[in-house]
Amino acid sequence: MNLDRLRKRVRQYIDQQQYQSALFWADKIASLSHEDPQDIYWLAQCLYLTSQYHRASHALRSRKLDKLYGACQYLAARCHYAAKEFQQALDILDAEEPANRKLLEQRGKGDVGTESAKDWDMSPASISSSICLLRGKIYDAMDNRPLATSSYKEALKLDVYCFEAFDLLTSHHMLTAQEEKDFLGSLNLNQQCTEEEEELLHFLFENKLKKYNKPSDLVVPEMVNGLQDNLDVVVSLAERHYYNCDFKMCYKLTSMVLVKDPFHANCLPVHIGTLVELGKSNELFYLSHRLVDLYPNNPVSWFAVGCYYLMVGSKNEHARRYLSKATTLERTYGPAWIAYGHSFAVESEHDQAMAAYFTAAQLMKGCHLPMLY
Repeated sequence: MNLDRLRKRVRQYIDQQQYQSALFWADKIASLSHEDPQDIYWLAQCLYLTSQYHRASHALRSRKLDKLYGACQYLAARCHYAAKEFQQALDILDAEEPANRKLLEQRGKGDVGTESAKDWDMSPASISSSICLLRGKIYDAMDNRPLATSSYKEALKLDVYCFEAFDLLTSHHMLTAQEEKDFLGSLNLNQQCTEEEEELLHFLFENKLKKYNKPSDLVVPEMVNGLQDNLDVVVSLAERHYYNCDFKMCYKLTSMVLVKDPFHANCLPVHIGTLVELGKSNELFYLSHRLVDLYPNNPVSWFAVGCYYLMVGSKNEHARRYLSKATTLERTYGPAWIAYGHSFAVESEHDQAMAAYFTAAQLMKGCHLPMLY
């Protein structure tokens, strides 16, 4: 029996989002290979993708694979994180020495390590970075922001391409502007990147960090020419205009982005804020209803509705209801907390407004906005 052909078929079904088919064949391959660790790993992956988190974790942990392989340790913890069993996920990650020792042994064996990394589709550094990223998310869910911050920083140091760690640090305002700049300077980009990719990463990271700087013409290095039209880069420029109170230019840029990508995740909060500042209530009403219809579990949808009711006046109770829903969906969603504070401030409910701003200040340690109120 040529199991490699069947293994490729499992990956093919995963790529095509046919997870039940992938699971069926992964289960049969695991039996035919007499429970080869790699096949059990892919069986657990398929169980995870079909939201059978406890079965996936059991498949790995009952065979002690989480203590032998970093990829299995990560996946087992990820299962419990997805099931919102944060302490159990953390316990799996904290039992890291055997897995790390296995990775180091493989790394030290040269060819064996290379083959292992190829087989498991992950390098040791990438697995370690993923583990740090997951640990940070768990600490975030447990409201331990300092440990979450240090975990995200460690994830990015291990893998400078791990944008999710960088994005969580910056979008959740975990670092001050100076701390962000110092941390970016401390990353060893030249050790993990080619010269061209180093310039690319430096441009992309710096572009995201300059949101409070005075807007200027976008200077794109020749080596990465073409990125000036990238939507993420345009949104970063729009943010700089927003924070410098040039709302008309910000609106022009965000509108252009939303024409090309109507639900661009990074653009929507900036666009919503701009609509409020420019008093475009009809446009905000239409946008918020579309978002609620399409993305009812996304906090930005309810943030948009709350901002609309805050904007039209005398509907502050409605605004609070929807902004509260946004913070329930994502407790760390800072913009909703600030708007929640505004809803009390306009009614001169100063104590409750201060409580909301204080929560925002705690969640957005690196942002000056909550302190202004």
